Amino acid sequence: PQIVVSVYGPDFFGHDVVRGYGAVHVPFTPGRHTRTIAMFVPESTSRLQKFTSWFTGRRPEFTDPRVVAQGEGREVTRVRSQGFVTISFNVVTKDMKKLGYDVSPSDVQNLSLAPVTEGIHKY
Repeated sequence: PQIVVSVYGPDFFGHDVVRGYGAVHVPFTPGRHTRTIAMFVPESTSRLQKFTSWFTGRRPEFTDPRVVAQGEGREVTRVRSQGFVTISFNVVTKDMKKLGYDVSPSDVQNLSLAPVTEGIHKY
């Protein structure tokens, strides 16, 4: 799973314009995680389009947030870097094992994997 972040703010004329887009994968391991997201904004391709969008206050933006989360089709989109956003996750994995997910860290060894048979008589 991913979180897509869209940041909007006012421009010089008071129009609400996009300030940046970014996406980050949500961590699976329990605990507190901090991620830094590189933000970007789409740019116009020509000077005429840049002037027109500045003059009218209608700057280029994505209509579908899936464009930000997926890489497909973005290789032909002109974008400009627009800073960073830091996001903090508090991941809780209660009852995830019941749903079929193994969320234990790989460095932890389960020492009690074998069933305990001491004290049980076999007939």
